[in-house]
Amino acid sequence: MILSSAKISEKHQIRLRERYPDVTFIFCSNMDEAARHIDNAEILITYGEDLNGGLISEALQLKWIMVLSAGLDKMPFEAINARGILVTNARGIHKYPMAEYAISMLLQVYRQSKQLTANEAAKNWDKSVRMQEITGKTMLIAGTGAIGQEVARLAKAFRMEVYGISRSGHPVEYFDQNVKQDDLEQVLPEADFVVSVMPSTEETIKFFTYDHFRRMPNHAVFLNMGRGDAVRGEVILKAVRAGEITHAVLDVFEEEPLPKDHPFWKEENVTVTPHLSGVSPHYQRRALDIFEQNLRTYLNGEADYVNKIDVTRGY
Repeated sequence: MILSSAKISEKHQIRLRERYPDVTFIFCSNMDEAARHIDNAEILITYGEDLNGGLISEALQLKWIMVLSAGLDKMPFEAINARGILVTNARGIHKYPMAEYAISMLLQVYRQSKQLTANEAAKNWDKSVRMQEITGKTMLIAGTGAIGQEVARLAKAFRMEVYGISRSGHPVEYFDQNVKQDDLEQVLPEADFVVSVMPSTEETIKFFTYDHFRRMPNHAVFLNMGRGDAVRGEVILKAVRAGEITHAVLDVFEEEPLPKDHPFWKEENVTVTPHLSGVSPHYQRRALDIFEQNLRTYLNGEADYVNKIDVTRGY
């Protein structure tokens, strides 16, 4: 039996039932509804944030968890690993909307969208607003997976020099140069834009330090759309206020929703968006396409799964 605690649209439910008539599906809107069926579930579809060790211990038949998102930082991996349960996710489906978000936000900063909007509201015809071009700049992307590669591909359309930062530093398509995380400090002084798309792991929590911001050019723009715990908010705020960087674009935060009294909201050189860089009308279809591909593999007794997660590392 396949159980879904993720709210799946009716058209996708119908499609799955029609394509797999011999499989029993139970679709729920949340884990509160799904929990009553968890003990009979062989496959669980979830967004990942509603699972805990207690539910895993109750799911005696569970063999595979399909996470309809890329983020896995709230998954009870110790309990999952102890049971030998397969985990796959929807890594890669966010690359188009998130890459568009990154480029659009950098353009907004350089083309002074905040100021133009304020001038329009005030009916202020001011042609002295200082415009800049992102063409020909240098971008450093922390995280060279599917999202980072798509950001790099779009950056090349603006004739940018693109550096990639990863654990291995291995060459990746669309990047002009790839360096290891340990060598980050050497390339930061060259970066006009620093884009973080790193997942949340033990190695990436508080990855960016104040010293990293000090090494960036003072005209640099920092954009984080990976995970909020990659850098402490107070570090970003200090860097912006001290003029270590010119602007920070933040879609993810240590605490979400961002508290209404947080200084980010009023900081002129910080742009806040509510964790929506990956939002797309095609999100669920793309995620379920990966699920279906893996479901066929599962039903055929094969082992070549897409986006199989190493549960000992959490990604």
